[in-house]
Amino acid sequence: MPDPLTQTLRLGRLTVHAIQAGLQHLDGGAMFGVVPKPLWERRIPADARNRIPLGMRCLLVEHDDGLVLVDTGLGNKEDAKFRDIYGVENAGAEGATRLEDGIRSLGYQLADVRRVVLTHLHFDHAGGATRRDPDGAVRPAFPNARYTVQRGEWDYATHPNERTGASYLPPNFAPLAAAGVLDLVGGDVEVVPGLHVVPAPGHTPHHSVVRLTSAGESLLFLADLVPTAAHLPLPWIMGYDVEPLVTLETKRRLLARAEAEGWLLVFEHDATVPWGRLAHDGRQYVLAPERSAADPVA
Repeated sequence: MPDPLTQTLRLGRLTVHAIQAGLQHLDGGAMFGVVPKPLWERRIPADARNRIPLGMRCLLVEHDDGLVLVDTGLGNKEDAKFRDIYGVENAGAEGATRLEDGIRSLGYQLADVRRVVLTHLHFDHAGGATRRDPDGAVRPAFPNARYTVQRGEWDYATHPNERTGASYLPPNFAPLAAAGVLDLVGGDVEVVPGLHVVPAPGHTPHHSVVRLTSAGESLLFLADLVPTAAHLPLPWIMGYDVEPLVTLETKRRLLARAEAEGWLLVFEHDATVPWGRLAHDGRQYVLAPERSAADPVA
């Protein structure tokens, strides 16, 4: 079963909320690339349309500089045909999205978010960055927030080709530039103290992950580098990645450090497993068993 709408953990002095912004159902073969179906289906069974359930998990960080939201789910702008093709389930109560419901269930309003960090601009990560109002206008969803995006990702998204165009939908990000709330950055950047946007190329050439540190503890929000816990083995890479061999080397580098330093990993697209720490079984990376009752690992 999908995990709850919100789950909370402590990272050093920070409180971090994982918000399940909804589900989508994508082709299992596309999600696992060259991995044969008899192998990947043992981990995530497919439905009659060969689709597997995927979460759209976002992070809401209670930070001294204000609330920080990492990724935004799919939003409210797509029509019924789009939602059927991608198996989208993200509707909340009274016209809201599940992300908006999750934020409010934690006692906050959309206006309380001060910074939105987008790992990349694909529709299932950046769609909720804007919202369509009842009058039909599309505006930034978080009216008091600045939005952080890698400059290279912005350039790549705004100059799509036949291969990439279906994933980059201008209403998700063009209104941010028009409203003057967009901050374009380059490389490994500390957006607020302890929160770094880290280049993690492969899925897209300028895809990023987010590393959060506090009081000697670290968390890595993996975005589409390792979308689910089933994608931990190095060669288990999505067919959606535009540079899969680059993804391979990025995974090798970041997962080695995560294991060595005991980082907590957050899986954005896993429908049931929100986070975990790494172990190596001598053949491949796996989730480590829970370390203690106080450890947040599920």
